[in-house]
Amino acid sequence: MKENIFDVLIYLFENYLDDSIDLLPDSEDIKTELVQAGFKQSEINNAFNWLETLTEKSSIKPSLSSAFRIFTPQEEIKLDLECRNLLLFLEHNGILTLTNREIVIDRAMAIENKTLTLDELKWTVLMVLLSQTDDDIAFSRMEDIVYDLVPTLLH
Repeated sequence: MKENIFDVLIYLFENYLDDSIDLLPDSEDIKTELVQAGFKQSEINNAFNWLETLTEKSSIKPSLSSAFRIFTPQEEIKLDLECRNLLLFLEHNGILTLTNREIVIDRAMAIENKTLTLDELKWTVLMVLLSQTDDDIAFSRMEDIVYDLVPTLLH
């Protein structure tokens, strides 16, 4: 079974992260449970580091009210056209703010995978929105997208 950071994050989300990412109160107990569930220690550590960095990035506040985003060549490799279109869709539909978009891109770039699938990006967005305590509606809308309760096609 091939586990990666997303498997660990999804497990954490579905079992522990209901209202916020206040990095899991008894993290050592949870890490032990994850090992017992079959996750590799390295992936568990990567997931906890990823979440810890996410909580630090959540305090970033934008200085510009509008900006045009140009992706770097490295970002274009990691986030294919389908992923970049999803980010644009989410931003235009008010699910992602400019700040959240940048946090999503930062967290996507921090993942060791060479490229991200569309589902992995959706989970990344959901985790970022979960870390933002000020927009429950955006989180709820993204949760519907992650669980395929609403279509994400541009018309």
